[in-house]
Formats: sequence, C-alpha cells, structure tokens
Amino acid sequence: MKKIYLFILFLIINFGGLALGNWFMGDAVTSEWYTNLNKAPWTPPGWVFGATWTLIMICFSAYLSYLFTIRNSKFVIFVYTIAVILNVSWNYIFFNQQLTNLALINITLLTLVIAYFFITFCDDKLSKLKYLLLPYIIWLCIATSLNGYVVFNN
Repeated sequence: MKKIYLFILFLIINFGGLALGNWFMGDAVTSEWYTNLNKAPWTPPGWVFGATWTLIMICFSAYLSYLFTIRNSKFVIFVYTIAVILNVSWNYIFFNQQLTNLALINITLLTLVIAYFFITFCDDKLSKLKYLLLPYIIWLCIATSLNGYVVFNN
C-alpha cells in the first residue's frame, strides 16, 4: 500500500515539475528565436516530446516508489531533489533565458544524476527495477545531443 501512495506522490511531483517547466518555457517553441535556430536533423516532431515525457515520468515514478520504500534517506531525497530542480530549470535556462551553453551543462548534470540512480541504487531488490530508468537515460542522451547541436551550430 505504501508503494501505491508513493507512486501517486511521485506522479504528482514529477508531472507537476513538467508542468512548471512547460510554464517556464511559455511560447518559446513558436518564438522567432527558437524557430530560427539551426536545430539537429534528428530533432523529433513536437508531439514526441509530450509522449516521451509521459512514459518517462510514469516509469520514473514507479522506480522511485520502490526506491523510497527500500532506501528512504535524506541523501536519496537530496539526489531526487537535485534531479527535479535540474529537470525543471532546463526549460527556463534554454527557452526563457536562451542560455544554451548553460542549458547544456544543466542537462548533462541531469543525465549524470539519473545515471547515478541507475548505477548506485541497484541492490538485489532494485536490480531489475533500475531498468525503468532507461527511457529517461536514453531520452536525456538524445536531448543532450539536441542541446549540444544548438550550442555548436548557432
């Protein structure tokens, strides 16, 4: 029962973070600045971002509900908080402030934090559940490459 409550809590926090990040982004995707950027040829269509983030946050919330049942500590809360802050702030840094270099650092750090979850918290009880993080890690690698392309080609 505790895992269900935690799953719902993490769904609320994670989707709330996405909503906040979207609010920080505003209308930037349709702005002159973004539409005139030289973007990577592998940039997916807009709808892919919403579908992907939905899958990622469901998987991440499921993983977190187990992690916090097994290893609920101040350190785990701290690492998770850093991940949320980095995730939410990327939209603000990249789209709102147009600081693409700083955004690249931000998303690289987020990728490292999620990889840290994958590598560090993989004891016997989480050994299979850690694979719920793979969609997040794969997407962050793609997003980092997209951000990097903008940095190096604009």
